[in-house]
Amino acid sequence: MQKLDHFIAEFASFVWGLPLLIILIGGGLFLLIYSRFLPFIYIGHAIQVLRGKYDNPDDPGEISHFQALSTALSSTIGMGNIAGVALAISVGGPGAMFWMWISAIVGMPTKFFTSTLAVMFRGKDSDGKLQGGPMYFIVEGLGKHWKWLAILFTVFGMFGALPVVNVNQLTQAINDIILIPNGVDVGLKSNLIIAFVLVVVTSVVIFGGLNRISKTASKLVPSMVILYFVLVLYILLSNYQLVPKYFVMIFTDAFSADFYNGDAFFGGVLGALILLGIRRGAFSNEAGIGTAPMAHGAAKTNEPVREGLVAMLGPIIDTLIVCTLTALAILVTGVWETTSDNGVSLTASAFKATMPDFGHYLLMICVFIFSISSLFSYSYYGLKCLSFLIGADKKHYYNYFYIFSIILAATTPFAMMINFIDGVFALMAIPTMIGTLLLAPKVITEIKAYINRLQNTKHNE
Repeated sequence: MQKLDHFIAEFASFVWGLPLLIILIGGGLFLLIYSRFLPFIYIGHAIQVLRGKYDNPDDPGEISHFQALSTALSSTIGMGNIAGVALAISVGGPGAMFWMWISAIVGMPTKFFTSTLAVMFRGKDSDGKLQGGPMYFIVEGLGKHWKWLAILFTVFGMFGALPVVNVNQLTQAINDIILIPNGVDVGLKSNLIIAFVLVVVTSVVIFGGLNRISKTASKLVPSMVILYFVLVLYILLSNYQLVPKYFVMIFTDAFSADFYNGDAFFGGVLGALILLGIRRGAFSNEAGIGTAPMAHGAAKTNEPVREGLVAMLGPIIDTLIVCTLTALAILVTGVWETTSDNGVSLTASAFKATMPDFGHYLLMICVFIFSISSLFSYSYYGLKCLSFLIGADKKHYYNYFYIFSIILAATTPFAMMINFIDGVFALMAIPTMIGTLLLAPKVITEIKAYINRLQNTKHNE
């Protein structure tokens, strides 16, 4: 097991090298400048679209704009925000959060372009149903001779869609917050019982298809985001005098890396801190990875730019708001310096420090709902990948592989699971970003056409 753990850690470090940093951050910056900052200019319009102002039930697709964003967010808001941020701070200190912000800001145009393409170049699966995602926009947009790139994405995507980090951290949270304080012995047996319960709950939803997944996510995710938001605000208000100090420290430590305690990158700790923040940011908001376009590609719309604008709101909600709140809660309570906790346990310590009697239990509710909703969304992504590879009639086989991974994740160390997903995400990002950058001019053409249609509609009104 130690050899496997070491191999997976080396694999993640290798693929998260300078080339990937260039393609994710450099690619995102290029898309931002190439679009003349247009996605940012239309944030107000994106909110109107999300609220349903332009919904048309007769448009092609399966789910509404709001349901598409909820499905995408249900996979990103969750362990990336609770465990991922905690991991970033425990390894990199306050400055890691600054580089997560950079990854989100640069990720917004990436999300816009990838999700616009997911609707622009929808393809049909073997059942004749409209589908969206990097594999379809690569084949439909670039042509059949690029199918090898689409196949690469789907092969990596099936592994990237496994819910191993969510299950692992949910198991850790149940053990640390509920079982151990109540004198229950935790080990393989208790972890297998947790895994069995998760398998039953997940099976009921994922075998019901996308509509059941999106409806469940659109009900669960907003209420949990609000509860989590209120709890973290309570922690910050209880420690309000420390908030300015740590908020400033996020900026100052981003360039000094005084608290970084991991491996160096190119011989320096600052480079390593930047890489850590961007890696955790990518895990949190998934911009450029290619998962979210699969959800946004199913939206009911004949205007690709609209869905791109809605998708672009994801990193704002996910990283700039929710991750920042988590980071500040961990920093102001001091648990990042006083405990050796990692992942979700560190966040739980922050909640317990301010609300000793019930805080960690309320966090447990949020963690449970975030994890469960992520389980539903990721299964949909994996199904789409297998459907593209071997046909829609055989895609249900993925669910059995998916269910097995839940049992595996509940009984495996956290470091191994996070490194595994990091590595696979990196391999998914390469075909996604190559396809997006090659098709970027077509998105610009579509943007101009959409703005003209929008102005004409307003003029006629």
